[in-house]
Amino acid sequence: MAHGIRVKTDWHSEGDDPKGPEEQATVVATNIWKLADRLTINLQEADYDIVDLQRGIGIMVEAMAFMVHLSDRLIYGRIEDGERTAFISTMASRLAEIVEGNIHDILGDHDHPYQAAFLERINARSVEYATFDFDPQNPNYPVKHFLGSCIRELMLDKDKSWIADQVSEIEVPKMLDVLKRTIDGLYPRHTPGG
Repeated sequence: MAHGIRVKTDWHSEGDDPKGPEEQATVVATNIWKLADRLTINLQEADYDIVDLQRGIGIMVEAMAFMVHLSDRLIYGRIEDGERTAFISTMASRLAEIVEGNIHDILGDHDHPYQAAFLERINARSVEYATFDFDPQNPNYPVKHFLGSCIRELMLDKDKSWIADQVSEIEVPKMLDVLKRTIDGLYPRHTPGG
């Protein structure tokens, strides 16, 4: 049975609100990291082979790339383009720091430029996700399946049959629900006449 994760998605009291775009980007980055981690745990609990650390990190990076792109689409039109660009850049940089810090803690490997490799993957995937036409509030099957296919390529042959469907149909909706609530909490959607 999948366990829930605790992420902050509601910002009600003034003293509780993240201050400025940098702190807001860090909040979203932290939630994205937790969601990618939960996705990996869910796949492992569904008996997919994630025992290899490199595979686990690869899956998390693919999930994070998807959520970074989705975050950009979700905040589009809610804030000025320059602020949005700075927000996404800060969020991706913070995720790169988190990824590298965790790899350093687990492997003790401080020689490889993990941040640069992570940002390169995020940028490459963002270009690919930009080719899909979809509503970020309700991503369509092709874009969700693309994420599933990216993850499928990381798996052992015995796990390739159903992983893309597991990711696109079961895991993406869970991640999307939390990500939308996080973004909406920081950057409320404008309603007509509101």
